[in-house]
Amino acid sequence: MTSSEAKNLEAISKAIDQHARNCEWPAVAIEMSPFELERLGWDSILGLPLRPDPSMGTGSFRVVCAREEGDPGEPVEAVAEQTVPAETSPAR
Repeated sequence: MTSSEAKNLEAISKAIDQHARNCEWPAVAIEMSPFELERLGWDSILGLPLRPDPSMGTGSFRVVCAREEGDPGEPVEAVAEQTVPAETSPAR
């Protein structure tokens, strides 16, 4: 890994960590200029996909939040610890 790659990795890692500390929604991707993506040759970073964004300038990136994408996160299964009898009403 070259020193510029290491610097990019460090900056993006810090931004992902900061997002995780300050937002209840998870990060879902990193957007960068297509030129930067091609230059780095990476597909993902810390498990997050890298996406090209032509509006991004060289040397910048953006953490994409699940809130922006309408993704409430990974679904979880709710399991009740007690049972509640259902009330029945006569059919009309």
